[in-house]
Amino acid sequence: MDAKRMRCGAAIAVKRRDRGKSQLAVCLSPQERIELVRGMLGRVLAATRAARSVAFTVVVSPERDTIAEDVALLIDEGAGMNEAFRIARAALRARGARMMLALPADLPRVAGADLDALVDAAGDGGIAIAPDGRGSGTNALVVPVDLPMRFCFGPDSRRLHGEEARRLGVQPSIVVRPGLGFDVDVPADLASLRSEERAL
Repeated sequence: MDAKRMRCGAAIAVKRRDRGKSQLAVCLSPQERIELVRGMLGRVLAATRAARSVAFTVVVSPERDTIAEDVALLIDEGAGMNEAFRIARAALRARGARMMLALPADLPRVAGADLDALVDAAGDGGIAIAPDGRGSGTNALVVPVDLPMRFCFGPDSRRLHGEEARRLGVQPSIVVRPGLGFDVDVPADLASLRSEERAL
């Protein structure tokens, strides 16, 4: 395992499956939403496994559900994504990681190469931000585990993460890739995903 791979751990934050994607309740049944969340989480986990730059992955969640037993689970009491990543950062540091790749669980088009591009952009000790397709949110973030950066996932998080990085004296790299930019939050996102799946 090369030095770059040894230094980066990935953390995926996911809610209890029956509480995810509430904005899609207008077009999906409760069970359909659970299956959607499970499917997208599986895709993100597959991407971290495929990424040459990721040494190991932890999932922060209130439940294991369908997560394989060989994936480390950190129990999250539901305090939100930013608290989940704060928990994960401490765990990654304890496992010897120097860099943290923070990922939500709703990136159905992400691939290992996308994650490698983001980690590469951060370099050794830098910060890299992958904005969402609308340009205002953050769909992935790479930060040093020893940097006291506040996680700002939520509304306007791309700007907030950029300001937080600069407050700490780091000019963040912005990485725009289709696999990182597409997430599923609203019915239009779901329609785009379903259209792509039908075309395959």
